[in-house]
Amino acid sequence: MKSSSRGAVHPFIVMDVMEEARTLEAAGRRIIHMEVGQPGTPAPAAARAALAQAMAAGSLGYTVALGLPELRAGIAQLYQRWYGVDLDPARVVVTSGSSAAFLLAFTALFDAGDRVGLGEPGYPSYRQILRALSLQPVGIPTRAENRLQPVPADLEGVEMSGLIVASPGNPTGTMLDQGALKALIDHSAARGISFVSDEIYHGLHYGARAVSALEITDEAYVINSFSKYFSMTGWRVGWMVVPPDHVRTIERLAQNMFICPPHASQIVALAALDCVDELEVNRATYATNRRLMLEGLPLAGFTRIAPPDGAFYVYADVSALTEDSLGFAREILHEAGVAVTPGLDFDPVRGRQSLRLSYARATGDIIEGLARLQGFMASRPGGIARG
Repeated sequence: MKSSSRGAVHPFIVMDVMEEARTLEAAGRRIIHMEVGQPGTPAPAAARAALAQAMAAGSLGYTVALGLPELRAGIAQLYQRWYGVDLDPARVVVTSGSSAAFLLAFTALFDAGDRVGLGEPGYPSYRQILRALSLQPVGIPTRAENRLQPVPADLEGVEMSGLIVASPGNPTGTMLDQGALKALIDHSAARGISFVSDEIYHGLHYGARAVSALEITDEAYVINSFSKYFSMTGWRVGWMVVPPDHVRTIERLAQNMFICPPHASQIVALAALDCVDELEVNRATYATNRRLMLEGLPLAGFTRIAPPDGAFYVYADVSALTEDSLGFAREILHEAGVAVTPGLDFDPVRGRQSLRLSYARATGDIIEGLARLQGFMASRPGGIARG
């Protein structure tokens, strides 16, 4: 049977690493997971209790396509609490994870063949979702002096209909301050470039908070999720904020593509908005893990790293150690029992010389993982590189 060229997307390498790690675990190995951006904590306790109460009260069914009105209102209130932004709940669209939000956004904003810019290194599924929609991803190499975030100078002369920016970024954890984000928004607006702001790691910061595009403009698509700060990866519930005149377009697409987000997940998400104390304990754990990573990775020879401002990743330049990050990650997995992600997932060219390491799991796992990495690197031919 013939298959479409749109389906010929590249694999999400971190998911392949997860599967290989699972196979080793099934064979009896204990693997330390530093590959996937998945919190080691469950959804907040009160949020899970709210779902149990709702399930006992009756069956759950379809909701309206844009999500439960009370959840949309709760998300709008979050923007007031976090950023001081007065947001109309009618502009909030609840989605089946941020992945569905990207599908809706790209479908609403772009026509087949349009070119959409994205910084590299960056989240790999941007490229693959764009390709599956017959759009052209345009990689924009970022520079270390800009902490691997795009700046307007990187965009000069690049033909594109849209730009995706993530702050904090994946895989780097670096953030754009208000001036830097405004410069990108202004550059895009002056050229008729649709601006998409990926903010799914907001709430996870270790100094100054992240800046939302909504603090600067209403003419952007802002995408977020309950997966990271709210510790709800498997519940598959996210949201997007769109300009007022785009709401009906998104609603029609959502009705036909998804019907609605999962009702049960929306109930959990609504209750999670009020679980601030538990969520802040989680963030304090990530802060501890971040400190341990920044102290321990150089002892394993990973010295070329940009300290992350947010999220829960460290992106390491390992060019002094390898030019094959895929093979290097596999070696670390099998020899040290630590799962890490090759940089090829995030940058098709320079990613051959980089790794992403996640510190989203329990602190004990981070301590053990670092000890394993240090022992593994010390045992390699030539020992630990210090370049």
